Amino acid sequence: MTKAKYEPPKRGGLTRLKREIPFHLMILPALVLLIIYSYLPMAGIIMAFQDFRPILSFENSAFVGLDNFRFVFQLPGFHRAFRNTILIASLRIATGIGFPLLLALLINEVRKKWFARSIQTAVFLPFFLSWAVLGGIVREMFSLTGPINQIIEALGGDSIMFMALNNWFRFILVSTHVWQSMGINLIIFLAAITNIDLAQYEASEMDGCNKLKQVWHITLPGMLPIIILVSTLAIGQLLNAGFEQVLILYSPVVYEGGDILDTLVYRMGLIQRQFSPAAAIGLFRSVVSLILVGIAYWSAYKFSDYRIF
Repeated sequence: MTKAKYEPPKRGGLTRLKREIPFHLMILPALVLLIIYSYLPMAGIIMAFQDFRPILSFENSAFVGLDNFRFVFQLPGFHRAFRNTILIASLRIATGIGFPLLLALLINEVRKKWFARSIQTAVFLPFFLSWAVLGGIVREMFSLTGPINQIIEALGGDSIMFMALNNWFRFILVSTHVWQSMGINLIIFLAAITNIDLAQYEASEMDGCNKLKQVWHITLPGMLPIIILVSTLAIGQLLNAGFEQVLILYSPVVYEGGDILDTLVYRMGLIQRQFSPAAAIGLFRSVVSLILVGIAYWSAYKFSDYRIF
């Protein structure tokens, strides 16, 4: 005679809701802030389709359809900003993944734990500083009389106006972004390494594999799902080239190489008071970003079985 399989009693939806009420109350303040600062301002999207005048309000401003989009798409500055945004963001994504991955592999081989922790702490500290602080540090380092130019002159070279040359300015944007944000991906990659079965390394040592072969055949394949996940999620940031960083560091002389969509919206909307064209650019950026985020999450689910819900 076979025993009946035990099945736990089913809980009704009301019982589950009562049990989860504390969690809903905990998330309520964040939800309220999200609605106030993220969803209610979306009503301003209508400006992109109006000849908006603050004195007339939304209701009385003339509706112009897609004229604002036609206007901004014909601006030479828009094409320049769009090109710079794609280029700078792509470089930020590539270096923001590549360098932390390389550093994680190197730290994993360090046998002195105190030294490895010291490196992790030193790399992660800049993440807690805002660009209002870091911007001043970067400007001082790359100024004509800064330490970088002093080293160049000590080696017999001529000083370089880093902050006034377009190509150098892009390099500064990308390199300082890596310096400021490397700690996050470093922690993710180190966590991925710790999940790899140590028995694989022991077996490879018995087979005569050196450290380089272990990294290539064990560590990297073991990290591959996390690398794919981080890479695909970064696709959604393709139109985010770092507004705060660029705004603090750039100047009119480097608009050709450093002006991005966010700074263009800032100048048109808040300085030149062209509210409707600025709203049109912002809406275009948001729609493209939404599409990219959708592609990113679909790719994350497709290639690494990552789900949000």
